[in-house]
Amino acid sequence: MIAFPGGEPAPEERPVLVLDFGGQYSQLIARRVREARVYSELVSHRLGAEELRRRNPSALILSGGPASVYAEGAPLADPGIFELGVPTLGICYGMQLMARELGGTVEANDVSEYGKADVELDGSAALFHDLATEQVVWMSHRDSVTAAPAGARVTASSETTPIAAFEDPGRGLYGVQFHPEVVHTPQGQRMLESFLYDVAGTPPAWTPAAVIEEQVARIRAQVGSERVICGLSGGVDSAVAALLVHKAVGDQLTCVFVDHGLLRENEAEQVVETFGHHFHVPLVHVDARDRFLTRLEGVSEPEEKRAIVGEEFIRVFEEEARRLGDVRFLVQGTLYSDVIESGGDVGVAAKIKSHHNVGGLPADMSMELVEPLRALFKDEVRRVGEQLGLPERMVWRHPFPGPGLAIRIIGNVTQERLAILRAADAVLLEEVRRAGRYRELWQCFAVLPAIRSVGVQGDERTYAYPIVIRAVTSEDAMTADWARLPYDLLDTISSRIVNEVPGVNRVALDLSSKPPATIEWE
Repeated sequence: MIAFPGGEPAPEERPVLVLDFGGQYSQLIARRVREARVYSELVSHRLGAEELRRRNPSALILSGGPASVYAEGAPLADPGIFELGVPTLGICYGMQLMARELGGTVEANDVSEYGKADVELDGSAALFHDLATEQVVWMSHRDSVTAAPAGARVTASSETTPIAAFEDPGRGLYGVQFHPEVVHTPQGQRMLESFLYDVAGTPPAWTPAAVIEEQVARIRAQVGSERVICGLSGGVDSAVAALLVHKAVGDQLTCVFVDHGLLRENEAEQVVETFGHHFHVPLVHVDARDRFLTRLEGVSEPEEKRAIVGEEFIRVFEEEARRLGDVRFLVQGTLYSDVIESGGDVGVAAKIKSHHNVGGLPADMSMELVEPLRALFKDEVRRVGEQLGLPERMVWRHPFPGPGLAIRIIGNVTQERLAILRAADAVLLEEVRRAGRYRELWQCFAVLPAIRSVGVQGDERTYAYPIVIRAVTSEDAMTADWARLPYDLLDTISSRIVNEVPGVNRVALDLSSKPPATIEWE
């Protein structure tokens, strides 16, 4: 890794490691740390003390979790982590685990505490020294620490939780029963920053410029003088990955844009215009529409669709690489959230679905992957893209899955169904942009279910498809809420789709959050 000015280590050399105990906010903790411009990673609670020591962390954070620390089978940590001399913050379950392992007591409450709570803080405590002593926080627990570990002092309390926080500065151990990482704890980010900056002494060095410098050095070290091919989709992820690699190795890179026939309206033309003319990056445009549709014919199972598209992408890339002459490296825009949701690097998360660029890759792939965004969340990718000069319309384009419309068509993928969905989706996005709502949404798209329903159009009976509108707000796609679009906007969208898109007679709205649903339907 590269050295920072003044001999400081690169941010990734001294990560803040978030130990995941199964809490719903585990990924959010890692994101909040990064928002403080400190590099963090989410890791399994099963990692032992020696493995953690080898990672050379600047701090550890123990996440929340749904279990009781005293229950059989509850997730535990290696007790040796508390002897590493690394500043450690326990949050909710993490605090209870810390207390129990160090000789304190954890017991079930007579009354659970969920939601907002008023707490009284000790203004001299390291985490709270610059805050008002009365604060609103977000609680989510049924167990409580009833006796702090020997040597620790209580630094916060609520009406029902006498020990809402404790600290043992001599050993670098801190615990909070509430969740500072959620927006419902208004001063939570300042508490985390006090831990990171003042307690752990981690500098705010994880910036877009630092990421670019770090990744350019990594890419050069990995690739050397070899030629590189980049699978360009036109989305922000592959675009930023391509620009990073181009900055690192210049003309050694050739971008390959594969039109698999599963793109949104006019998307292929936009990609060619942006990269071929704006950035002057060597670009090969491959028309593989018939090839992909042939492979997908008769396939309705979502994971099989993803695997087929992922494999076919790689085969196309390999063919183009051979035409270009012995290209050993393939660039992909894999994100950290892709890695986590596909099962993680070390078993942190359960597998939700195989992202085509993580779990859908063929085992016999001949090229070596270059993944400069693998450690980044989407918002970080966008900031890097802005730093690299990517146009705003591409930086803020809604995420679009690699398998494209194939996983927004439930069931079989055909030319007819693609045409219906593509037209409906274009109407939806046009009206959302016109209403000034596009930037406030994480994603907004149309879904074509595998059903038809009876309708009346032009005084005649129809038997046609419904279109489902899916619009969500989110920060990183790990959790999401359905967007409250205005009724008049929904009315306009519905009316236009039914009147302008042949084969559609009904429009529905998806009101599901993530969890329990995912953002995409497949």
